[in-house]
Amino acid sequence: MQQDILINWSPQETRVAIVEHGAVQELHVERTLERGLVGNVYLGKVARVLPGMQSAFIDIGLERAAFLHVADVWHPPAEGESLSASRASQPQIPIEKQVFEGQSLMVQVIKDPIGTKGARLSTQISIAGRLLVFLPQDDHIGVSQKIPTAQRDELRSRMQALAGKEGGGFILRTNGEDASDKELGDDIAYLRKAWARIKDASLRLPPQSLLHQDLNLLQRVLRDLVGETTQTIRVDSREQFDALKTFGAEFMPAAAEKLQHYKGERPIFDLYSIDEEIAKALARRVELKSGGYLIVDQTEALTTVDVNTGGFVGARNFDDTIFKTNLEASQAIARQLRLRNLGGIIIVDFIDMVREDHRDAVLAEFRKQLGRDRVKTMAGGFSQLGLVEMTRKRTRESLAHMLCEPCPTCEGKGIVKTPRSVAYDILREILREARQFTPREFRVVASPKVIELLLDEESQHLAGLSEFIGKPVSLQSEAGMAQEQYDIVLL
Repeated sequence: MQQDILINWSPQETRVAIVEHGAVQELHVERTLERGLVGNVYLGKVARVLPGMQSAFIDIGLERAAFLHVADVWHPPAEGESLSASRASQPQIPIEKQVFEGQSLMVQVIKDPIGTKGARLSTQISIAGRLLVFLPQDDHIGVSQKIPTAQRDELRSRMQALAGKEGGGFILRTNGEDASDKELGDDIAYLRKAWARIKDASLRLPPQSLLHQDLNLLQRVLRDLVGETTQTIRVDSREQFDALKTFGAEFMPAAAEKLQHYKGERPIFDLYSIDEEIAKALARRVELKSGGYLIVDQTEALTTVDVNTGGFVGARNFDDTIFKTNLEASQAIARQLRLRNLGGIIIVDFIDMVREDHRDAVLAEFRKQLGRDRVKTMAGGFSQLGLVEMTRKRTRESLAHMLCEPCPTCEGKGIVKTPRSVAYDILREILREARQFTPREFRVVASPKVIELLLDEESQHLAGLSEFIGKPVSLQSEAGMAQEQYDIVLL
């Protein structure tokens, strides 16, 4: 399965598309303004020590001084003792005995600045890789709690053998449980190299300098997305191509060899109509080549995918029509999950199939397509109701959550009340207000459609209400109001 990676770079946004057989399979987007500081390592300078708060303000070159609490000051554990046991057993040393004004400290951001608060810091450094987290000040080998207990001991033994005696601790992340020794070894080598660069920079650079920044999307492409099947990585920016070439030559030479600078006249994403694919990936309905279609609904709890035959009548009989539609849908669904980056619980409602062999073939094809996904997936069989339940590991925000926000009119419900429903709400509200207050007049301010209805079809009801409460009711149309919005002003 050969793939090409296309990178569209601009100062405000980086977009990466993974293309297989001329079709976009994955999209990754990173916006410059939305990149946080968490994970960045700085050489800070202690500006003030506050014994009363057991904290210190550290100048790391940002607008506001960052904040270091005594609980986030790292101490080496005693020999043979784990970090958590060491923290529990040792009495806390007051911060004024650990740091002093003017001191240079290597610190890492653990919480972004919010509002008027500066960033929160720790003196324990951890560097995240693709499969591992490196703890250079520690010697502990840990395994993610999300990995089943039965596998943890075996994985820990493997990690101890791979880490050797060069020092530093490692935590195996959840997505590393199925990794080969080569992949883990590559990650260990990358992380140790990154730490060597940080140490070297801390000796050369002045205080308030940035020593290490979490990898941006371009660098993560080389580290995480490039595989043996990748043919080319095309970048449309000369400057970013040169920067990636330098980074790749030091850390990932094999991936760097596949880099190419795209010099074409057409925008790089136009080569495979990727902007059109993004628009389709945000739509609810996905058309299938045969004339069938999918309906994809993403909710807070789960995602549902419904398969429909639509206008497909190509096969000899109805059973074959359904079978062919479901087969095509199983390929399209697997691709949509990757493209939209949908995670969590996913329920697929294939069209009901009578024949057992058809069901087995569709399920086998679906699992085969899911097997191409770099993210961990698990699919069950057909349930009693004919549904396929599956899970896909959440790795980052879905495409819709990254590029869209809930509609301000319907607030994400996807529906709004009809003008008539709103008009009746208004009539009930006027009656409620009339029992509590005695104004000279009631004025209704609402959207044009609602006002039009009250003036026309519902004018008799409005006149009857006005007579019943003994007060005049005036109407005011407000073009800027949403259909469900209204105000009743007491004059």
